[in-house]
Amino acid sequence: MFSEGDYVVCGNKGVFIVDSISALDIAGPEPEDYYILKPVYSHGSTVYISVDSADDNLRAVLTKKEADKLVKSMPSVPVIVVDNDKQLEGEYKSCIRSNNATDLVRLLKTIYQRREARFAAGRKETALDAKYFRLAGDNLYGELAISLNIPREEVEGYIDSKVSG
Repeated sequence: MFSEGDYVVCGNKGVFIVDSISALDIAGPEPEDYYILKPVYSHGSTVYISVDSADDNLRAVLTKKEADKLVKSMPSVPVIVVDNDKQLEGEYKSCIRSNNATDLVRLLKTIYQRREARFAAGRKETALDAKYFRLAGDNLYGELAISLNIPREEVEGYIDSKVSG
């Protein structure tokens, strides 16, 4: 159970703060408790998640210790190896839907390597790679910024310093 003021990751929508927990009669005749979530990094609309279904949709933001461990493990996270573009898109979607920070790292590493190979061959990045790189980066860097208590714009530099140092 989350409390007001807790930071949570909501599926592939990013980081939210639990604004309140209220009984609402949205889905039926009996009022049900809902988490009322406000996005941290966007001006999007409020999200309502039933407390009863929260296990399927929400997870706590990584702790600082977990975030540091994730950053240190990044070099050993395997990339996605798929030759078929349709299967690759399915893997991308699966990583985004998993609501797992390690899967986001896996996705970012895969797309980064694909991007570098395409640039080296004189080709542009694919629209699919650009879309998923932005989505995974927004979600992962937003979460790490909260976990590490640093500005979001400094997360990439923080990762570089920890991984290369």
